[in-house]
Amino acid sequence: MTVLAREQLSGEVLRSAFAAHPSGVTAICASIDGEPAGLVASSFTSVSLDPPLVSVCVAHTSSTWPRLRPAARLGVSVLAADHDEVARRLSARGTERFAQVGWEETLHGAIFIHGSALRLECTLENEVRAGDHDIVLLRVISVQSYPEVSPLVFHASRFRRLEA
Repeated sequence: MTVLAREQLSGEVLRSAFAAHPSGVTAICASIDGEPAGLVASSFTSVSLDPPLVSVCVAHTSSTWPRLRPAARLGVSVLAADHDEVARRLSARGTERFAQVGWEETLHGAIFIHGSALRLECTLENEVRAGDHDIVLLRVISVQSYPEVSPLVFHASRFRRLEA
């Protein structure tokens, strides 16, 4: 066991420690000026049933979130176990993120990734500044759930799959 004092908690130390917690992987996507835009986030969680709210944390350094923020609707796709390459593509900088990624757009401009375990169509509810990230609260407008689809998991800085 390693115990570190507050003054020893660098970003590298914290990133390594936080990697011990497995999380699902989501794609937050929308059509912006007729083109798909999206980002990948593993800091996604349910927040409230009434009203229906979820949250995702987005780094202040994100160049995609400012583009997505004004969208009428956002698509939250919980990526499936076989979506590790999709996650890499959607999180890459300076590339055509949606090349070779199957997706579809709703009438309101939310974009969902084909084969996802869960799809939530959302609107932006609120943002809370929290350190070097923003906690983004999203109001769920509609749900499409596919419980037979295993989710992609991010753990120890790697994409992994759940075992039965």
